[in-house]
Amino acid sequence: MNKKSKILVIRFSSIGDCIWVTPVLRCLKEQLNCELHFATKKAYEELFECNPHVDKLQLLDEKGLNNLISRLKTENYDYIIDLHKNLRTLWLKMRLWGVKSYSYPKLTFQKWQYVSLRKKDALPQNHVADRYLQTVEPLGVKPDNKGLELIIPERNIVQKDYFPVSHQNGFVAFVIGASYYTKRLPLEKLIEFCENIQKPVVLVGGKEDKEIANEIEIYFAEKRPDFILNLCGKLNIGQSASVVSQAEYLYGHDTGLMHIAACFQKKIYAIFGGTTPELGLYPYQTPHKIIENKDLDCRPCSRLGKKTCPKGHFNCMMTLSNEKIEKNNES
Repeated sequence: MNKKSKILVIRFSSIGDCIWVTPVLRCLKEQLNCELHFATKKAYEELFECNPHVDKLQLLDEKGLNNLISRLKTENYDYIIDLHKNLRTLWLKMRLWGVKSYSYPKLTFQKWQYVSLRKKDALPQNHVADRYLQTVEPLGVKPDNKGLELIIPERNIVQKDYFPVSHQNGFVAFVIGASYYTKRLPLEKLIEFCENIQKPVVLVGGKEDKEIANEIEIYFAEKRPDFILNLCGKLNIGQSASVVSQAEYLYGHDTGLMHIAACFQKKIYAIFGGTTPELGLYPYQTPHKIIENKDLDCRPCSRLGKKTCPKGHFNCMMTLSNEKIEKNNES
């Protein structure tokens, strides 16, 4: 690829999936002579506005997909890298007719075999981020094994003096939320996990996590004052990223902030319930340990998570513990 090419990479959602695109952006820019654009939702703009490999962000906002397409049609791209591969991106590619495109191997059938038929060898043993990188192999791009990356805008950096004195000499971050019930520890297990942690804890999450976070905060208010700092619903995504970047280590479910922590090479204790890391969703190229119950024949119950436990017992979460982990961390 001698002449400078213009490349559009697409991934609209969600947070984790967008963060997994960062190795593709880096490898494309560093290995090819190209002008690189990235199309994503406006909600994730601050995750990419400081990315040195992206020449231009193309944002999907409230004006809708067709408005975005109208803007993209003026760019005259040479290649489209579709890392979302759904009806919206199919429509986008049709409207940009004539532009050579590559789509990542979504493995929909293989995922169905793995989840529904319990075919354990249906999926390749690699991460979704690696499958994204496979998409650009035809362009001569090779993985650089440098992991994920995120540069936080200066305005979102949370300074040390923001934290109470009790948390200024080190803390553990706990990402307590996730998109589905079967991917989250219930309140009583969250409290149990926190009880086993000796260092101060910072709870991070969105507005939807505030109620449970408040319950945890109330539980520890008298018995361990200054132990819990509840930041759920109080920070934007960039500020939350800044907090996890400063943690000594992190607990988290399969959710965006956990994967953001991998950008900073944090030790991650990844909690899996109804879903499994074999779906390619584990922490990427960062020190980590998976907390899961491998002895249940009902796992995984779904690919993305469910609103309730199909069996009613929720043993995939109720049987988990971090007691041994924290004893090792103390020693």
